[in-house]
Amino acid sequence: MSGTIFWGPPDNGLLIAPLDEFTAVYHRASGITHLLTEPAPQILAVLGEGPVLLDALLARLAQDFDLTDGTREALAARLDELVEAGLVERT
Repeated sequence: MSGTIFWGPPDNGLLIAPLDEFTAVYHRASGITHLLTEPAPQILAVLGEGPVLLDALLARLAQDFDLTDGTREALAARLDELVEAGLVERT
């Protein structure tokens, strides 16, 4: 997975609204609203800037956000969940 590139939907593909502990994310392409908790909204924010490799994403998240479980394995698991939900793509 180290050479895997991840990216999010186009700029206008998501409508995001913070709701206390959760963040509501409306995915326009599917018409589905997802309720996410940290660090998923932060991951989507970084991926919204363009495609990125897993290690670069981890470094960026560690730099910009206070991650409670900032390990490569934890990030890979969260990315798998976001891919399964259709919010993130990978190659």
